[in-house]
Amino acid sequence: MTYEAPAGAELETIEPDTKDWTWVLDRACPECGFVAGAVTADRLPEIVRDNATYWEVYLAADNARERTRPGVWSALEYAAHVRDVHRIFGERLRQMLTEDEPRFANWDQDAAAVEGDYAGQDPAVVAEELMDAADEVATIYEKVPPDAWGRRGTRSNGDVFSVESLGRYHLHDVVHHLWDVRAAAKRATVAAYDASVATYVESTSFSEENRSLLDRFLAELEPGDHVLEIGTGPGHDAKALEAGGVRVRRTDISEGFVAHLRTQGYAAACLDPLTDDLRDPVHPDVPYAAVWASATLLHVARDDFGTVLGRLAEVTRPGGALHVSLKEGEGEEWINRGHVEAPRLFVYWREAELRAALDEAGWDVLEVGHADGPLGDVWLDVLARRRG
Repeated sequence: MTYEAPAGAELETIEPDTKDWTWVLDRACPECGFVAGAVTADRLPEIVRDNATYWEVYLAADNARERTRPGVWSALEYAAHVRDVHRIFGERLRQMLTEDEPRFANWDQDAAAVEGDYAGQDPAVVAEELMDAADEVATIYEKVPPDAWGRRGTRSNGDVFSVESLGRYHLHDVVHHLWDVRAAAKRATVAAYDASVATYVESTSFSEENRSLLDRFLAELEPGDHVLEIGTGPGHDAKALEAGGVRVRRTDISEGFVAHLRTQGYAAACLDPLTDDLRDPVHPDVPYAAVWASATLLHVARDDFGTVLGRLAEVTRPGGALHVSLKEGEGEEWINRGHVEAPRLFVYWREAELRAALDEAGWDVLEVGHADGPLGDVWLDVLARRRG
């Protein structure tokens, strides 16, 4: 299909989605990882509402209208679609709960995008409408009587759904579209740090609670060894590491923090550990002796975490050390407390799955510590050694 792209952009062609996605009810989606059978009906309202909070963050970003690549919707366009999906499924649920085996009217999602001018809508308005639509359909799921989950309805193409299977199908749609715009989570988190550099620098210092971790890490190294730091931030840990006798390559995905470090006279690189070249640009063939990644990889998407660990292993010498600290817990969460006002996405880990990810990426875990954080959270502090 074709439609008017955002102001200033060339007319782009969006390929209509003609796939029949009903197979996701029977097996895991190989793209977004959604497993329909793992979702019980009682969890539908909670997940629908949680999903909506992500879109609220993405639509508040300055680049919500931007397409990351030609022919693919922007976060705004995806959000407008998700809003309409909630509305359509709300209508269908009401039919199923009040009529005997209704046949649903056809809904052409691609035509709806053109007619509704998704690209030209106001992100703030779409955010509010999406939250309202999500809450409305979640309320319907909450009020389904126990004996009504099996009531049936038929799509215009003949596919038959129960209330429960329609709910799972609905949920995959909105979960999958969050996966489609997963890069927006990274952009929003980085933007939150960029906007709070001055506050972060002024209100933080080297945490003495990390002293034992840093000393244990340094015990794996020799004076003069070269350490790659991922997520240097204001640079407190780098100074402490250098005071311990090693050399540190400071890197951060935040351009704001990198600019701050450079004004302080430090060499620093803006680097994404998922996609950028991690090698030392001065001596690209010489591996690092170790990697320090304190409270930074907790923003890496779960599906990308193993890739990042593997890339870090590739640039570290056999026997080299790795320090990683992450928050313990389940799932992920947007947080806007602490030294950064805007929301940041945190991904939580349990020790067993963290150990498995490290092992698969080529790291032998030496120890995993559990430490209480200042906000009532628990941190997993990892020391590992590069297998070789």
